[in-house]
Amino acid sequence: MISRRSLALTLAMAVLSAPALAAGRKGALKMLDPDNDGTVDLAEAKKAAANLFAKLDPDHDGTLDARELRGRLTAKELAAADPDHDGTLTLDEYLVVVEQRFKAADPDNDGTLDAKELNSRAGRALLRLLK
Repeated sequence: MISRRSLALTLAMAVLSAPALAAGRKGALKMLDPDNDGTVDLAEAKKAAANLFAKLDPDHDGTLDARELRGRLTAKELAAADPDHDGTLTLDEYLVVVEQRFKAADPDNDGTLDAKELNSRAGRALLRLLK
């Protein structure tokens, strides 16, 4: 059974951390938005993903395995994104996942993501692939 004190502490932590989380997402928007138009388009997302891919590939073999992905994809997501079933993703395969997540985060289909869309569940899933 949860005590009132534990519940109050949990609620207080959630309230206090909310501004930090929002600021982090705004920081993500700023980082992913080189033209400073307040949105991220697919090209900007793919460029960020390609830059991250290079950083995550320390052995420079042109692929990312589950260890190199560092939890950005679940085992099930990795298997679904791996058409040749070799347990790794090439840059092209990684970018396909980025594009899928981008489209999922863009419910109005305007080709851009604003801060609200990046804060959605689908937007946060995309950000895991870009940061």
